[in-house]
Amino acid sequence: MPYPSPPRSPSGPRRRTLLASAAGAALLVGCSSGPEDSDGTTSGSPSLTERARARAARDSEGLVERYDAVLAVHPALAELVGPLRDEAARHAEAFGGGSAGSSPAASGPSRGSSTTSEAPQAGKASPSAAPSATVPAKEKDALTELAAAERALADRRAKALLDVPGELARLLASVAAAGAVHAYLLTEGAK
Repeated sequence: MPYPSPPRSPSGPRRRTLLASAAGAALLVGCSSGPEDSDGTTSGSPSLTERARARAARDSEGLVERYDAVLAVHPALAELVGPLRDEAARHAEAFGGGSAGSSPAASGPSRGSSTTSEAPQAGKASPSAAPSATVPAKEKDALTELAAAERALADRRAKALLDVPGELARLLASVAAAGAVHAYLLTEGAK
């Protein structure tokens, strides 16, 4: 018994190929540098990029100050909080900051040798660090507040990365992901 010949496929691209090509084209358009403003400049202008980078550095420095304050009050948390604090200092440096990582308190608290006199030396007060003036007396509450600060900053950075161009958006996404992990670790440490 002879086998029937396969149905003849139409010449030209298949529907799946066309759909995949359209989806790929849409992704490529989404990866462009951004829409142009009415004056011909892109939304990723140097001033916008530099402002976003400076804010991200200040936010990371403020987070380092929060970590320093918690470590000054609760030196027993140095094993959990110290590495996260050091990572936040590296984030500040990646965004162009640096005063948080180079302050006298930068190496002390993460090594478990903090004293209460180091908290004021942690750096200049910034709007994002204002709530850190008082550290809860309970370690669990201090960890919960740090986790909330990390989570809020990660959320802000995730929203901000939509408004900045390529490399800075990737850096913001990476640091936001790290912040979400920090929030998880701090939450687990508070249990």
